[in-house]
Amino acid sequence: MTLAAAALAANALAADLAAGKKKVEEICAACHGIDGAKPTTPEYPKLAGQYPDYLAKALRDYKSGARKNPIMAGMAATLTDKDIENVAMYFYVQPSELASRY
Repeated sequence: MTLAAAALAANALAADLAAGKKKVEEICAACHGIDGAKPTTPEYPKLAGQYPDYLAKALRDYKSGARKNPIMAGMAATLTDKDIENVAMYFYVQPSELASRY
């Protein structure tokens, strides 16, 4: 197992996937879909299988204003650091057509 794969496995164990799913149902699913694979319109990105560090950084950047999108800023503003970790890992473990995991 590579170092990166080991780090992701450790993060998956630390994240609360059930809590991540609950937040996704409350906040994210209306646009990105419950599993992140079927957004409601093509304008919204597919999040299933996306790397959790990328998703977490994007959410933190929307929350801080470093990344500009008024809709996402409002959604991310309600998330705690733990929520962000849980949501990012929840989307990561969802089946995806985006890419293969190595």
